[in-house]
Amino acid sequence: MKKTIKWVGIIVGGLIGLLVLAVLSLAVVGGAKANKNYDIPVDEISIPTDVEAIKRGEHLAVIFTCTKCHTANLSGELSFDVPGMVSIPTPNLTSGAGGVGSFYSDADWIRAIRHGVGHDGRALMIMQSNAFYYLSNDDLGALIAYLKTILPVDNNLSERRIELLGKLMMAVGLFPTPAVEKINHTGPLPPSPEPEVSVAYGEYLSHNCTECHGMNLNGAPFGPPGQEIPTPNLTPGGGLAKWSEDDFFTTMRTGMTPNLRPLSEEMPWKNFSQMTDDELKAMWLYLQSLPARDQGGL
Repeated sequence: MKKTIKWVGIIVGGLIGLLVLAVLSLAVVGGAKANKNYDIPVDEISIPTDVEAIKRGEHLAVIFTCTKCHTANLSGELSFDVPGMVSIPTPNLTSGAGGVGSFYSDADWIRAIRHGVGHDGRALMIMQSNAFYYLSNDDLGALIAYLKTILPVDNNLSERRIELLGKLMMAVGLFPTPAVEKINHTGPLPPSPEPEVSVAYGEYLSHNCTECHGMNLNGAPFGPPGQEIPTPNLTPGGGLAKWSEDDFFTTMRTGMTPNLRPLSEEMPWKNFSQMTDDELKAMWLYLQSLPARDQGGL
């Protein structure tokens, strides 16, 4: 009997040891993923200084949701915080204390926005650069021009922190893949259509929507692992098939759908409501031109 208990103890101890070793190994793998350095060269683009371009950049900062994630004055906030797992601030973009605007070069801005890589070479974990990659050089230049002129705001935010559970999740693929891993950084830049009421320009504006609604815009899983729900299908195969252009405009301007259902707070409709009529018309044309697809993300 004593020998049996002794062997059981040895086996249990061995299993616990293996478990601890596995956890430590996964933590190392997850930590390496979190701190991976990306050496991505960037193309030089012209950064304008004229008032019209800066005004265009300000408009882009709103409709492409910079002001939603980095706050209205772009001073950043602690936007993603799960105790014991991860703490990720959206940076202060101004030149005030704690702001990256005080030391970012033009190349740093381009690398962060278009490629999803910070000045330290690490991935910007929740930056939507896979959508911003499609910004034309003119629009990217205008956006950077605006960011370089915004008023400084002092806001010292905590450093990004990935704790043990977060590292384990990263190691086994349960953490969202950063944008830098989704972008073909060496491929040719996508074509940049003229800003007009056209399907092509609507597609250009709608790249931001793919972050939540999927690459085909027919819905995708949204939410923490194990609690995902599908985002709406924006193709003619979804609920928008019954909408008119006026319905689309009203929803985007007010956050209320035709059946009087308020949009989720996760949906940045307040940003999209600042689009011009021509921009919304172009988006509507593009969404209507898509093939009808079944609901995704189920």
